[in-house]
Amino acid sequence: MSVELDEIREFLRATPPFSELPEAELKTLPGRLTMRYARRGQTIISAGRANDVLYIVRSGLVDVFDASGTLLDRRDDGGTMGYSTMISHEPSLYTMTAVEDTLLLVVPQDVFDDLMSRYPQVSRHYGGENARIRAVASDLRSSASSDALRTRVADLMAGPPVHIESTATIGDGAKLMTERGVSSLIIIDDGELRGILTDRDLRRRVLAAGHGPELAIAEAMTPDPVTVDPSMLAFEAMLLMAERGYHHLPVADDSGVVGMVVIGDLLRTLHTDPVYATATLARKKTVEEIAEVVANARLVVSRFIERGVSADETSRLLTVTADAVARRLLDMAEDRFGPPPVPYSFVVLGSQGRREMGMASDQDNALILDDSYDEAAHGEYFEKLSEFVCGALAECGYPLCPGDMMASNPDWRMSLSKWKTVFHQWITKPDPDALLHAQTFFDIRGVHGEDQLVDDLRASYVPIAEGSKRLHAHLAKLAAHREPPLGFFRGLVLEKGGSHENTLDIKKGGIATVVQMARLFAVSAGLPQIGTRERLNAAAGAGAVSRQGAADLRDAFDFLSTVQFGHQQAAVNAGGEPNNHVNPKKLSRLEREHLRDAFGVIRRLQQSLATKYPINQMS
Repeated sequence: MSVELDEIREFLRATPPFSELPEAELKTLPGRLTMRYARRGQTIISAGRANDVLYIVRSGLVDVFDASGTLLDRRDDGGTMGYSTMISHEPSLYTMTAVEDTLLLVVPQDVFDDLMSRYPQVSRHYGGENARIRAVASDLRSSASSDALRTRVADLMAGPPVHIESTATIGDGAKLMTERGVSSLIIIDDGELRGILTDRDLRRRVLAAGHGPELAIAEAMTPDPVTVDPSMLAFEAMLLMAERGYHHLPVADDSGVVGMVVIGDLLRTLHTDPVYATATLARKKTVEEIAEVVANARLVVSRFIERGVSADETSRLLTVTADAVARRLLDMAEDRFGPPPVPYSFVVLGSQGRREMGMASDQDNALILDDSYDEAAHGEYFEKLSEFVCGALAECGYPLCPGDMMASNPDWRMSLSKWKTVFHQWITKPDPDALLHAQTFFDIRGVHGEDQLVDDLRASYVPIAEGSKRLHAHLAKLAAHREPPLGFFRGLVLEKGGSHENTLDIKKGGIATVVQMARLFAVSAGLPQIGTRERLNAAAGAGAVSRQGAADLRDAFDFLSTVQFGHQQAAVNAGGEPNNHVNPKKLSRLEREHLRDAFGVIRRLQQSLATKYPINQMS
């Protein structure tokens, strides 16, 4: 028993505000506490219910929700809960649920009141936190959702980060963290990022393991941490942290580590429904639950469109949701079928690869398998995994690809070496089928598994594609022959007869053409960018297209995408299925004029392709 009390005492000694108590108090306090075990998914405190104890997370993870179900915060080792009800003696405003099996220290009301009355540092700590979480909840209900979608990691990161060398001791690190008031340290050796040390590492890898302050930081740090760029959208960083269980992410640019982003800051800022919904995907256990998350996220996306969120933000949010769904389904598949026998990368193509999904986008995906893959030994595993994931994606609202360009098709499950061979054939012998496949696969992006497989494949085909003049000519011909629906005297050409009578296909005749031209410019210049806007910007910088031409195409693309989303959102609100067939009569006169302008820009740039690429010489 004395050993257990000693362990609790050491834990409290490292946990604010108890770490500020005098030694005499710490000596007796553990004997006044009890323990509670909460299983994963168990509610610890319920909104609207009374609570008369303070909980301290000894080990595990707990999410804090308000009464409406909005995720406010996440508590891990050393985090405390229940103090607001103990101070106010009112029912709880929050629900606390164990994310994983959690061990809790329980502080009774009389012990809490005693500590609050005798130690100002305790009363300041809990009085301040109580006021802060109430303010956060109020801000969440009143702030504009669209603002959160524009937030970048750079807007939230704390920087510059505090750093130390890996040869320093844990004692040195803990002292530095205390002096600088931070919960993490960046480990830098000879100017290179080597690791990260957090307060959680100190509790779990040092105190819990019985190590002393003389332990080298290298023995307790997390080596080679994942870093994010300052320009990354904050909700993308939050999803990454939620999916992988990170609490701290170093932020780095070309100059090195420039800051640190903490999960609590992201959760307090990115509270909007679709962001919260995708963050909860890691806790969903069935395809039906995931499908419900997707449906709810799309409804909120529809509301965002009504509020004027840009087409770029809308498509990125749809894409991030789809990426998160695919990752969760792949995790479920690996749980069901076992760990993968060889490394692999699940890649997305087309609009999802470009991060430009619409509300009517279907799925395009494939598998890149490590070269150790053996069909006889490993084929059945990846067949089951792919069929499960693609089928589940369809159940979640991402339709199967009409052309069967999915990982469930064995033609799109290959080793890295075979993929390199196939890409080489597509590029050097661009027949119609090869062109169809190549232009889709040029938009390839990994979402799960070994990113290095995707990087190696891209590194192999980009220089070959850059040097293939024949491929460029074929791609230019495809882009030039997809004419926008614009007739003589700037009249809009509409479909005659059929279910889409008196409408125009805004994707086929406009958006897709800009996508094709941007892809052509990037491929011919050997550029690695994938998104249409990014490709146009990079192509202008490389001289593959004039800066004015790139700007005009970008403006046309943004306008057409905005019209597309407005049309799709109206269809969803009316209870229909989103599509790309727009009736110009439902647009304002000014919108119709802008539509003509956009199609005119596309036609002009299409006509200019013949001056650079030998389109007319192609058979």
